[in-house]
Parts: sequence; C-alpha cells; structure tokens
Amino acid sequence: MVIVSTTGYIISVLGPYFADQKNNDASILKHNIQSNMENIKDWLHQEDVLLVDRGFRDSISFLDSLGANTSRLVTKIRWIVESVNGRLKQWKFLQNVVPNTQIPFIRDYVCLVAALCNKYRQPLNAGNPENDVILAAKMKYLASQTNKLQERVESEGLHRRVKSWTPINAADSLDFPCLSEEDLCNLTIGVYQLKLAKGYTAQHMDEEGDYVIMVNADIPDVLRIRIQSRHISSKQYLLWIEHSEGAVTGWYCQCRAGARIVGACAHVASVLWFLGYERHNNFAVRPYSRLG
Repeated sequence: MVIVSTTGYIISVLGPYFADQKNNDASILKHNIQSNMENIKDWLHQEDVLLVDRGFRDSISFLDSLGANTSRLVTKIRWIVESVNGRLKQWKFLQNVVPNTQIPFIRDYVCLVAALCNKYRQPLNAGNPENDVILAAKMKYLASQTNKLQERVESEGLHRRVKSWTPINAADSLDFPCLSEEDLCNLTIGVYQLKLAKGYTAQHMDEEGDYVIMVNADIPDVLRIRIQSRHISSKQYLLWIEHSEGAVTGWYCQCRAGARIVGACAHVASVLWFLGYERHNNFAVRPYSRLG
C-alpha cells in the first residue's frame, strides 16, 4: 500500500499483504488506520483530504466515522498514484514476478526505491496555486453542465444517418481548428489522455478501417469519426466533434466515458490531437505495436 502526496512524493510504503479476497483495498486501509501503522493517526489532521478510488468504497462508512464526510471530484488527481506506481516499476526488479524467497525483503526493496525516487526524481506535479484554483472552478462548473452535443446527436438522429456521412482522407482540406498543446490541455483538462494520443492514433492509422473521419454537407460544424476501442478488439465507437471557426465547442463518444465534459475520453483526445495538432505540424506518426 503506497501513500503519496499530490506532487508524487512517496509518504509511506505499507505491507506486503496477502492477495486474497480478505485483503482488498478497503480492508487494508481499515487495518492500517485501526492499528495506527507508522503512527498514521498522528500525521493525518482535520481538513486533510484523503483521495481514494473505487476500490476503497467498502471503507466509506469507516472513513465517515473518522470525520471523512464528503465526496470530491477527484478523477483528474488520482492519476498521480498510477504515475508513482509506474515510476517504481521502471526498476527492473519490480517489473517482474518476485520469487517467494524474496517476500520477507520486498518491502525494504520498495522503500529503498521510493527513497531514491523522492531524492532524485522531479515532482510529478509542481502545481500553481492560482492556476489550480481557476482549474478547480472550471471543473466544478463543467460538472454541473450536460453534454449539449450528446443531446443534439440523439435529438437530430445523427447516430442513425448513415448515408449522409461521407468518409474523407485526413490529408484532405478540412475546416477544423488548429490547436496548440495549451489548447489541448485546456480541452482535456490534463495531460493523461494526450500522452496516450500519439501511440493510440498511430496504432489505428496503421489499421485500415479503424480510424474513419466523416463529414456531412448539411452539418458543416460537426465531424463524425469511427474509431476502434482501446480495450476490445471487436468493438468500434462513433464519436462526434462540434467546432466553430477557430474553436472546438463540443464532443460526444459512444464509449462508456464519452459523454464527459470535464475533460474528454481517450478516443476524443486522440482525434483532437490528430486533427487539431499533429496534421498541422507534420509529425511522422509511426506505427506502434498493438495494445495487448
């Protein structure tokens, strides 16, 4: 169990724990706090924010009893934990299955690697208080809004008009706004999806029929794209991007996370990156190996 700050600094490494049904994230967290491991109760203070993901939902009542009484918009912050885990696994020993004979020492190894990362690696998120407040206000506002393009797609039947959409080549003349990296970060509210975009786009451009851009003469402000699912090889999604002169004004994808407007799903981020940025900068999109 790794506890980190929002900068990626590793505060504590607890464990190891048996990987069985009795030791899920929630039960481990309860055990750590109830037994006051590493005096955790002393360095947790009132008004501190403890970010946990869905794996900890069984511990909600326990956390409530300690005064944790609110649910926050944390999707854009949780990535820091996965990034820290990624840093740890850059060490070859931690990339692979560890022999059982090493179990008594595994925590020491992880602690040593964590200390080296804390000492010599740059913070994953430096933060800017003024910008963070502005971004938080933007996210809270967007979270209260509905996806207008989704409503338009469903009310106008844009998902059913098959013959009226014409496939085009990405190299063809296309009236789509040119976007900077800053523009993309503002649209996706973060960089995680954008980091995936280049490889994800290359993978699908390399596979004929996986990445199809379509236009409709009667709806010049909307593009429709067919794209392969990131995780299911037999599944494809349709997504729509609405734009005006010089700006992207909306998006909607049929995937599970495609209606979000606090950021965008990976499919939408990939299309925004390719159409708004890559094709204007003449980058060579080289094929990446297919996702496992």
